[in-house]
Amino acid sequence: MEHVITRTAKTASPATSVQSTHSKQLAEQHPHPFSTEDLSIYYGSFEAVKKVNLAFPEQTVTALIGPSGCGKSTFLRSLNRMNDEIASSSTTGHIWMDGQDLTAPETDVIKLRQQIGMVWQRPNPFYKSIYNNIAFGPKYRGVRKKKQLDEIVESSLRKAALWDEVKDRLHDSALALSGGQQQRLCIARALSVEPKILLLDEPASALDPVSTGKVEELITELKKELRIVIVTHNMQQAARISDYTAYFYVGSLVEHGKTNDIFTNPENELTQEYIMGRFG
Repeated sequence: MEHVITRTAKTASPATSVQSTHSKQLAEQHPHPFSTEDLSIYYGSFEAVKKVNLAFPEQTVTALIGPSGCGKSTFLRSLNRMNDEIASSSTTGHIWMDGQDLTAPETDVIKLRQQIGMVWQRPNPFYKSIYNNIAFGPKYRGVRKKKQLDEIVESSLRKAALWDEVKDRLHDSALALSGGQQQRLCIARALSVEPKILLLDEPASALDPVSTGKVEELITELKKELRIVIVTHNMQQAARISDYTAYFYVGSLVEHGKTNDIFTNPENELTQEYIMGRFG
C-alpha cells in the first residue's frame, strides 16, 4: 500500500499530486511507516486538509511548510488525534503506525499521545517544579519509585540539553526558566514517556536566535532516536534541520521530497514561488 505523495509535475494543481519512483522506494524501505492515507480533516463542512498521503521514515525530520492557513498545523495535530478536542472537527482517511490505524474509534488516545508527543508553538510548562514537570507523565503511567523517577528526569533533561542548566534547581518553579529553557523543558517532558514520534508546531517561533539555535541542535540530535515532524514558517530553519520537506497550499499537499531537492529544484511552480518569497 502506498502512503506517500511526493514530487509533482510543474503543470499539476495542488490537488493533483502524483506518485513517483521516490515514493515507491520510500514505502518499500519502510513497510510499516508512520503515514497517512487519504487523510482529510474538516471543521464542520469546511475541508481544511484534503486527502493527504504522506509517510515519515525513521530517524528523519520532516518539515511542513506553507502559507498561514494552509492546513499544515491542522494536519500535524491530527497525527496524535489532538483535533479530537475540537467539537466541530472530523476526519476521514487513515493514519497508520506499525500497521495500526490510529483513526479507529477503539484507539486509546491517551496511550497514543504517549507514543506521539507534541510540543506547541509557545512553551507551556505546568505550574509545577522543573522536576515534577518531567515526572508527571511517568507518574501517570504508574512509576512510583523515586530512584526510577530521578533517573527519568535526569535522562529526559539530558536528552533535551537542559540538565546542566537546571540540575541544581530541579525543585524551583518551571516558570522561572527563560523562554528557550521552558521550550526545551516541554521537549524533555514529552521525551519522559519515551515516545516514538515527536510533533513540533513552530517550536522556535517565539524564541530568540540563541535559543532557536539550541532547539535546532536538539532536534538534529533527537532524530537519531525518533521520527520528528515540524511545522515551520522559517524557510532557513526547514533547510537547516529537515531531511524531507512537504509543501502545503490551501489544504492540499502540493509537493514532498528530500529537502535539498525541494529548495534547489522544486518541481511545482507553487512550491518555487513560495520558497522564493513571492507569496505567503
